[in-house]
Amino acid sequence: MTETDRPASPAEETRRQRDPARPRAILVVDDHDLVRMGVCALLEANVSATPIEVLEAGNLAEAMAVFEDNQEAIELVLLDLALPDTQGLSGLMEFRSRYPEARIVVLSGTGNTTLAQDTLAQGAMTLGAFAYLPKSATLREVVSFIRACGLLGGDAVNYQPPAMPAPSDAVAPSSSNARHKLTKRQLQVLNWLLEGKSNHEIALLAEISEGTVKNYVAGILLQFGMRSRAQLISSLR
Repeated sequence: MTETDRPASPAEETRRQRDPARPRAILVVDDHDLVRMGVCALLEANVSATPIEVLEAGNLAEAMAVFEDNQEAIELVLLDLALPDTQGLSGLMEFRSRYPEARIVVLSGTGNTTLAQDTLAQGAMTLGAFAYLPKSATLREVVSFIRACGLLGGDAVNYQPPAMPAPSDAVAPSSSNARHKLTKRQLQVLNWLLEGKSNHEIALLAEISEGTVKNYVAGILLQFGMRSRAQLISSLR
């Protein structure tokens, strides 16, 4: 089956049927006004022939409300990991659990070491992020990434960060990452794990056997490269 023959996903079909008079949109989610203003100003200044609307949100709840009202237009979500109502990768997990077709680029200023950044990047991609960018990237580099995705006019290309401190500091979208995305059920089990629920409690909530829960947990640990539940919970919170 060729790319042109591939059946459209629900989100792609919705975008095709959107109001042609409305421009495409990017949702910027960050609790710092200056960051949002800077990204918005640069995006608006770099738009070419194709108009693009820039939407803003200061917390996760607001972001999901904005996405709910505008999901037929939003092509990309820039999501900060440190928000007033969520910390770490739980925000990405909650957003993707509700809107699995959303293309989410994670922006993170947490992680003081390369290893910490790499762990966050791996976790974000495993949870289904479209890409991961550290906040050490300048706003112009963020805009360059968005342009590389083909959202500011021109064709999409492979993203090459122009001035990153190290190659491991940015994880760009890749078809090879698709196999690492968690399923909706895995996300659900992971959420219960982060809430501290036991296998028995998860089995009751999901109406499955404890053996099946153990298999889910083992698969999640494997995908994140973790050895224990405690290590997984510590890295994602």
